[in-house]
Amino acid sequence: MLKQVGLIASGEFYKTEVRERAKESVENFESVLKEFIKDVNQLQNEAGEAIEKAITGEISDIHDVMIAVEKAKTSFELLMEVRNKMLEAYKELMRLQV
Repeated sequence: MLKQVGLIASGEFYKTEVRERAKESVENFESVLKEFIKDVNQLQNEAGEAIEKAITGEISDIHDVMIAVEKAKTSFELLMEVRNKMLEAYKELMRLQV
């Protein structure tokens, strides 16, 4: 009990708690980002398959192909914007003086 009070008084308790929360946040962000990349890849593959089917004549409605291609394009553009924002944030952190 006294050891815990000493940790709280010294601030170590809060530092440890902050580190744990930061680690959890990084892991959550990492998993969300990986899932988003997988989704974008899947949409790109579906668009490619739709194009192939349109060329071979399996799909007669070109609107379905265009919708698949636009979904893939939009999701990829969003992924690139997220990447750009992450790079900007990293560069800004590197410019900070400690």
